[in-house]
Amino acid sequence: MLTGNNERTATLGAVRSRLARVWSIKWLGQTTASVCWIGSLLTSGIASSGDWLQLCAASAWLLANISAIVTAEAD
Repeated sequence: MLTGNNERTATLGAVRSRLARVWSIKWLGQTTASVCWIGSLLTSGIASSGDWLQLCAASAWLLANISAIVTAEAD
C-alpha cells in the first residue's frame, strides 16, 4: 500500500511519462497526421459515404492517440 509521499511520487512519475510521450516524435507525428486528415475532409466537404468512413477512421486514430496518453502509466 502506498503512503502519501509514495502516491505523490507515483503520480508525478505518471505525469512525466505522459508528457514525455506527448512530446515524442512518434506521437506528435501521428496526432498531427490525424488532425490534418480530419481538417482536409472538413475543408473539402463530405459528399459521399466514403468521406464519412474516412472521417470516422481519422477520428478513431486521433481518439486512440489521445487515449494512449490518458491511460499511460509511469514506466
